[in-house]
Amino acid sequence: MSPVRRPVSLPRVAPSPAAEPPYDDDRAAGHTPAAPPYVQGTLALAIDPGPAPGPGPAGGSPAAVRHARHPLIWGPPGSPPDERRLRALVQAVAETLSGRRPPASVACHLTGRAQAELVRSGKVIDSTRPPRAGRVHVSQPGDGVIEMCAVVDCGDRSRVLALRLERRGVRWLCTDVETAP
Repeated sequence: MSPVRRPVSLPRVAPSPAAEPPYDDDRAAGHTPAAPPYVQGTLALAIDPGPAPGPGPAGGSPAAVRHARHPLIWGPPGSPPDERRLRALVQAVAETLSGRRPPASVACHLTGRAQAELVRSGKVIDSTRPPRAGRVHVSQPGDGVIEMCAVVDCGDRSRVLALRLERRGVRWLCTDVETAP
């Protein structure tokens, strides 16, 4: 007589914890963060995350409403984006340079010249695993200009990615992308 087989449980998809701890002003006391959406192989970069908390269209000006929906402009209009948003942009550009993300997915964050340079560069990051952006080093050489660089871990080899952002009205747009070939 053969032994009775027990049913085998199937693997389940579970959300991964946040890659970095939240800032003190990001969560209220006693608030537990919701689980992030499951994304296979790429960074979820919200192009239009929807209305932000606070005054809606009836309570704010159209510029304030546009400002609240843009992912790289949280805080006062024209103020520099926080480091986590800059790191998310570096991550998205690194994924584009590795061929894991289409260039159109970051087009709203780039000027036409930077977009053309990104498309012209093609797949310059060749690795077996997805690239991962490290800590972003930010400098502000002038008013309305941010220059940043980050080391991108590509598995067996790391690369440096440099971006220049300029303020255009209340938006920050990437005007230049550089990486070593």
